[in-house]
Amino acid sequence: MYLTKEIKGDIFTKHGGNIANTGSAEGQIALFTFRISHLTEHLKRNRKDYNTERSLVLLVGKRRRLLDYLKKKDINRYREIIKELGIRK
Repeated sequence: MYLTKEIKGDIFTKHGGNIANTGSAEGQIALFTFRISHLTEHLKRNRKDYNTERSLVLLVGKRRRLLDYLKKKDINRYREIIKELGIRK
């Protein structure tokens, strides 16, 4: 599987503060970004996989809502995570 326990732990350690902080907005956004990049690569190879395409659109929407929440709560954290992950708006 592409998303192992170790990879998730690395993502949450780097962006969430520690491995147990899985609910932080930064950690969730980083995890969604990892999953979005994986699904994008999958769709480049399998153009007619419409179920995965729908999942990708839903995942991008979830990430967008989390980014909007973070922007409202703390603009500096929002700018930091955007810069770290290379997400453009």
